Amino acid sequence: MPGHLRDYFVVLPDSAAGAAVAGRLPVQEPAGRFAAPDPAGRAATGGDVLTVAHPSGRPWVVARPAFRRVSHLRRGDDALMLIGPDRVPEAVLSGLLEGVRDRTALERRLARLPGLHHVVARLSGQTWIRGTASGLRRVYHARHPQAGTIASDRPAVLARLIDAPLDDGALALRMLDFLPHPLSRRVVWRGVHETGAGYGLALPAAAPGTAAAPGPAEHRWWEPPPAELPLAEGARALGEAIAASVRAHVGGLDRISCELSGGLDSTALAFAARATGPQRLSLLTVAARDRYSEDETWARRAVELAGQDDRGTAPAPARHPASTDARQAGPSAGRHAGPALDHRIVPADDAPYFYADLASCAAELNDEPLPVAPGRARADLLLGRARATGSRYHLTGYGGDELFLGLPHAYQDLFHGNPFTAWSHLGGLRHQLGWPLLPTVKALLDRSAFPRWLAGAVTAAPQPVARTPLLSWGVRQSLRPWFTEHANALITEEFRAAAEHAEPIDPWRGRHVDIDAVRMGARHFQAMEDIGTTIGLPVAAPFYDDRVLEATLAVRLQDRISPWRYKPLLVEAMRGVVPDALLARTTKDHMSSDEHQGLREHGPQLAELWTGSRLAERGLVDGRRLLRLAAEPFSPVLVEHSISSTVAGETWLRTAESAWPAPPPHRTPSPTRTRTSEASL
Repeated sequence: MPGHLRDYFVVLPDSAAGAAVAGRLPVQEPAGRFAAPDPAGRAATGGDVLTVAHPSGRPWVVARPAFRRVSHLRRGDDALMLIGPDRVPEAVLSGLLEGVRDRTALERRLARLPGLHHVVARLSGQTWIRGTASGLRRVYHARHPQAGTIASDRPAVLARLIDAPLDDGALALRMLDFLPHPLSRRVVWRGVHETGAGYGLALPAAAPGTAAAPGPAEHRWWEPPPAELPLAEGARALGEAIAASVRAHVGGLDRISCELSGGLDSTALAFAARATGPQRLSLLTVAARDRYSEDETWARRAVELAGQDDRGTAPAPARHPASTDARQAGPSAGRHAGPALDHRIVPADDAPYFYADLASCAAELNDEPLPVAPGRARADLLLGRARATGSRYHLTGYGGDELFLGLPHAYQDLFHGNPFTAWSHLGGLRHQLGWPLLPTVKALLDRSAFPRWLAGAVTAAPQPVARTPLLSWGVRQSLRPWFTEHANALITEEFRAAAEHAEPIDPWRGRHVDIDAVRMGARHFQAMEDIGTTIGLPVAAPFYDDRVLEATLAVRLQDRISPWRYKPLLVEAMRGVVPDALLARTTKDHMSSDEHQGLREHGPQLAELWTGSRLAERGLVDGRRLLRLAAEPFSPVLVEHSISSTVAGETWLRTAESAWPAPPPHRTPSPTRTRTSEASL
């Protein structure tokens, strides 16, 4: 069935109604590409449903984890479940759970683990659920008319269980290029709510003698660390965090793959993956059509230097900070040959342009429309080639730009504590970006509050020119000419309503923007994870690990970002792992020409998309204008305004309307599928 979710978990109340809800969960699909068993034993069997019970025996958590690993431990009536990239040994789980009575104590202990897990715990009768601070792992909840509050990592599952209709206001918002905090939390189904990143969801148990439990409550479990570490100390912590996250994903696997674009982020992860000691490491580079592109040259240089180093001594990775599992510890120290390197360059002519094969978007039902959808065919090609190498896990450098480039907004923060350094850095930035002096000074001195900025963050006016200083709470966006008046009204009202009660992620403007950018990127990356699940290859972005985020934010601003150095923190963190010759790169390639060319190459497919447009049926876009633009790919309108988010909204709607099969007959998970005493399910 197109768009049928292949992985999810649901947390249910301890009641007969909760058990009945479990019977409506998506059933196992027929075996497909995603269901192929992993010879390395890393993946759960495709589509297999796992159930963990309440002390009463009723279903507590029902999960179909696909490639993620579920680790579970019960101590009396208390229990802890971690859903993440690696199995957590029973001894570690016991150390986390033993003697813990509340979520605060549990979270203090969880800080030792790589931060890419969903956490589900039952402590003193209360259930505690949370995702990650980076936003890669999210938690949603909804009110079921009979069962009460149910929670999941997939909003579509909850929407199905409560028969929720789509929300046109949230759909209209998704036609923008990105949604700033807190509007990014607006779920596209009515009655389904997202718990904020950095917050968890507490589900109290029903009082004795009653059937109804109190409603859910959100509690903050994560705070960004103070930015006080010097570069050298911060780089060491970041290097350790990156290594731990990479090991959590691929440590102990014999065949892995990495996207090696030639940029600093992918190069850093390729060398970190190499240090885990796989037998074979496949590196994939997509050649660029632009003859001035440098990425392929740098990718070839990375492979050459890695091969030279393999003939010498390769460093052994440090042990997992919270595990004695041999898989986590990696190979023993000493002189050893590196992995067999397999570098594959995908010819530029093989790489689809953007907007190719838009029908392929129906293969996954993402949590929301995402502007990365027009590039799905490119992602499918790359991951398909990686899977063909025999890879058991694929790593990418997604998240590196958001974490390590540093956005200009951060200079607002630096100006408060170190105005001379901030002005010196801004001088270099002004020279590079052409910012005029007086507007820069005015922007730097601006002290407008976040709610005021948010209320005006979307406008019908043209987008700001490139020479406009960017030092506010984010970037203003323009409404698209093909939006209807109805859509414009919905979007404007959403921003206005959110501004009435909005609070920033962090009181410091630059830190707010940095964290929000990471969380936006994490949402977009989940679409890549879903494609990997479809084709049978787990894919990961270790930079979205909470420990990596924390290590980055803990470094002093003047050391973390600089107009004169390219990603200085990442460079220093990877020194000694990545050859110095590769760390010297200061350029970055872009693919904007492929997007514009894609509008020309795939104009007929876009015209077909706008014929019978679902967005137009909902009164959100002018279908006739979009049809005209499909025939005018180089129109000034498309040069000024991106159409990718509108395309994503249209393809997502077509998937969502036919995503689910007919509900199965009522069924309760079989007790034989309930395992409550195993450390790993």
